[in-house]
Amino acid sequence: MDKTLDAPETVEVESETVKCDGGGGALGHPRVWLNMEGKGQIDCPYCDRRFVLKAGAAGGGH
Repeated sequence: MDKTLDAPETVEVESETVKCDGGGGALGHPRVWLNMEGKGQIDCPYCDRRFVLKAGAAGGGH
């Protein structure tokens, strides 16, 4: 039995620094800024949305 859980949503981005608010407006969560710190991806600690750096993206900046 495979107990690996997938992220509920994966979003490709062009910057290592991203913001997440859950995407649900009033039903979302507080806005947080996340930094991949060279790892190429990061999961939101509130909603588990996964942000993945697009292939060939520069990474830095906003």
